Amino acid sequence: MATHAFEEKDSFIVLGIGTELKSDYTDYAGINKEKETFWRAVGQDGRLDSLKAIAANDYLFAVSEAVNRMMMYYAGVMTDSSLPDEHRVIQFPKGTYLVVKGEGKSADELNSMLTGVTFGQVLPAADRYAYVGGPNTTVEMGRRDGLVYGEMWVPVVEK
Repeated sequence: MATHAFEEKDSFIVLGIGTELKSDYTDYAGINKEKETFWRAVGQDGRLDSLKAIAANDYLFAVSEAVNRMMMYYAGVMTDSSLPDEHRVIQFPKGTYLVVKGEGKSADELNSMLTGVTFGQVLPAADRYAYVGGPNTTVEMGRRDGLVYGEMWVPVVEK
């Protein structure tokens, strides 16, 4: 079950390694398959471990961002450090965020559920706030009772 709230957040930075998603933005099955393939690759080739080693906390970020008309997707962490490999510093602005909380049997299930609830239910029904672009992220925060729990953070503005 997902719950949501609108919260004020300070600006923050996520250091990420990424990939361009090639599926059409309305092809949810294609996008999810690309994301799963990406996570599997960065988990197997050591890049995810390199990121986790310099993280300021245990949170793992899955960031979506439009860059130069490309749909980019990143695995990231909060850190003050940098890596010699290709990476992107992703700036999240101070302001109001839609925060959707939930849990799933896996990180992939959590990410899919949070994205579906956020963009399919909460944002379309929001009468005071709108998403006008900018990076958004799901945050894997930990595990409890055999489930992965976390949140989706989407910057919003008042309508």
